[in-house]
Amino acid sequence: MQQSARGHGNYVFTVYGLRLVCLEMRALLQTLRGVRYCATSTTMAKEVSELCVPVPWGEIRGKVWGPDHGRPVLCLHGWADNCGTFNTLIPLLPKECRYVAVDLAGHGLSSHRPPGDFYSFPAYVADVRRVADALQLQKFSIIGHSMGADIAGMFSALYPEMVDALVLLDAYGFLPTDLKELPKVLRQGMDEMLQFEKTEKKKRVYTYEKAVERLLAANPTLSEQSVHILLERGLVQVNEAGFVFSRDLRVNFKNIVPISLEQSLEMQSRIQASVLVVLADEGFNRICFEPAQRKLTSTLLQCLQARNHMVVKVPGDHHFHLNKPEVITSFVSDFLRTKVLSQSNRQHKL
Repeated sequence: MQQSARGHGNYVFTVYGLRLVCLEMRALLQTLRGVRYCATSTTMAKEVSELCVPVPWGEIRGKVWGPDHGRPVLCLHGWADNCGTFNTLIPLLPKECRYVAVDLAGHGLSSHRPPGDFYSFPAYVADVRRVADALQLQKFSIIGHSMGADIAGMFSALYPEMVDALVLLDAYGFLPTDLKELPKVLRQGMDEMLQFEKTEKKKRVYTYEKAVERLLAANPTLSEQSVHILLERGLVQVNEAGFVFSRDLRVNFKNIVPISLEQSLEMQSRIQASVLVVLADEGFNRICFEPAQRKLTSTLLQCLQARNHMVVKVPGDHHFHLNKPEVITSFVSDFLRTKVLSQSNRQHKL
């Protein structure tokens, strides 16, 4: 706009003035909504803003890539990870989208839930709605990895009108529990919380090198480079050489709101969005699940396919999107272009 106005005297001043007004209005709206952005660099591969959304107990933090008016894509990480898990994937995806990757409550730089509160899937879903409302997102896509994919699935079932496309990375959108095991799981989660409340809350302090070793030992599917990426938001320095993990220890407890296969299938049927499932051949289902659990997830997968949703399997492990994003880039990019961007262009032409 400025280039086309050069040499036109008062028109330049008017356009420049309007731009200032627009910038001031945008800043005012962000202040009113309580959302803060802080730009950190200047290219799509590196252009990242820090996001901060106020919530009743503190703030949800995150990172934003892409143009201000790009098609919104919310990115949800897996258990014990943080939004850095998308650092290597997002720069390879369509540039027309605006990617908002959040640190879920109790993870990364986001605030921990208040004392006595549980971490459950419905609570995370409510957080996603809080973020969407703060950003004034009426319709958006979601990319979710592992636990983030299960949160995305539940959100898409409860708010189907808000989600146009859903990408599930090494997950099925829901994590069903055998009906007979539900009381046991519920009690275990409660007992873990009650026991935790009786103990001294003191986190172990690590050197950075020991923190790297600890995360690699707990997540053998991570490459060393991926570990360093996650630790950027996964550690808090407490003294000159000491760090503690930033995540809340309570995220380790059993989810006290487990759902059965029947409940999962009912919610799956309510999803209106187009769905892409990308599974790793050495992923979560093969390594972590017992045969009984695999049977439940297999049923979920069969029902997704029966509804003509897209399911692909690629070489790699549970963190394939972070370790080797190029393995899945074409699938995710084509899906977004076909199900989101092309639809948006068609609507604009109409």
